[in-house]
Amino acid sequence: MISKRKAVLWSVILVFISSIVTFTVGNIIQISVGDKVIIAKREVNKLTNTYEKYAKAMALENFINENYLNDISEKEMMDGQLKGMFESLDDPYSVYMTEDEFNNFMEHTKGSYGGIGVIVTPGEDNMITVVSPIEDTPGYRAGFKPGDKIIKVNGEEFTADKLDDAIKIMKGEPGTEVNITVMRRDGEGKPNYIEMPITREEIRLESIKSKMLSDDIGYIRIIQFDELVYDDFIEHYEALKNEGMKGLIIDLRNNPGGLLDKCVDIADKLIGKSVVVYTETKSGDREYFKSDSDKINIPYTVLINEGSASASEILAGAVKDTKSGTLIGTKSFGKGIVQRINQLPDGSGFKLTVSKYFTPNGVSIHGEGITPDIIVPIPEDVDQIGLDNLNQDTQLKKAIEEVKEKMNH
Repeated sequence: MISKRKAVLWSVILVFISSIVTFTVGNIIQISVGDKVIIAKREVNKLTNTYEKYAKAMALENFINENYLNDISEKEMMDGQLKGMFESLDDPYSVYMTEDEFNNFMEHTKGSYGGIGVIVTPGEDNMITVVSPIEDTPGYRAGFKPGDKIIKVNGEEFTADKLDDAIKIMKGEPGTEVNITVMRRDGEGKPNYIEMPITREEIRLESIKSKMLSDDIGYIRIIQFDELVYDDFIEHYEALKNEGMKGLIIDLRNNPGGLLDKCVDIADKLIGKSVVVYTETKSGDREYFKSDSDKINIPYTVLINEGSASASEILAGAVKDTKSGTLIGTKSFGKGIVQRINQLPDGSGFKLTVSKYFTPNGVSIHGEGITPDIIVPIPEDVDQIGLDNLNQDTQLKKAIEEVKEKMNH
């Protein structure tokens, strides 16, 4: 029995075939549709190409249905065709998602889920690549580092084209265990394989942590740019100011990004009147995001590393280009492209790369990252950074020195 979708498509094809049998005048073809006449040879060529494209797809689909050893539903077939369409773009950030995959993807915006707390992305080497572990999560405590490659989950091998399937297994009920096999290269580029048995927890995403350090230096760690981050930033900033803060360190290390508008809001408080960032489409259309002249009036530094991505890089790039603060650490991740996210009527959805980010000075972030004003690496034998390991955190120590120097001028 022919499906409704096929019946409609064949009807269109039959109408096309019957309509094209009219008459030719010179090199112009007239197509009669009802009582209307359309005269345009290029339109006929377009319709011919459309017919040939769908006829080929339908012929292959029929051949598979009649000859493939196993059963496959029409929905599975269609999902596969749509996934293939996005995979043909050769862009790891553009992807078609089934309803379940789309719901899992959107779950991260709700603020909590059961899992290990590691932000991953498809790598250009078709390997699942760690952007950064989320602070205070099982993945963070297990020792995941930016750039790690997830090779296996529970013994099953995964590559970047199966990222959603791997994520689905890594997530799960709090208290249950998942085993991750990680490939990490040493200083000479030699791969080392590490087994990480991890107990899942309820991951509750925080956006801001802060503390007053000695010498009236405030410290604000921005963990991610979510819906509440700007209000939280202002609240923590004002609290530190009320404690007598005279200098500030903003820590964006291992911050995987988030919402562009919230990043721009925070940049507006830091850099003064300027372009924060602009986007550009393939047609050259630009959208500018700007800040006003009102800004904080204390010296500050910003920390970044290879786990600082997307919105973190936008903020870091704006600070660097405007010279409003000092950037310290190592080069950032280099994700500077914009995805449009859409859900379709049947619950499925897609992400599509539509534009690039550029810093105020017109520097493209994607694939390049942001280079700090002062480059300070973390020693290879140091696994933890931040206030809990200040003695070994060379980047944070340097940021404190810089702020002190600025405060004394």
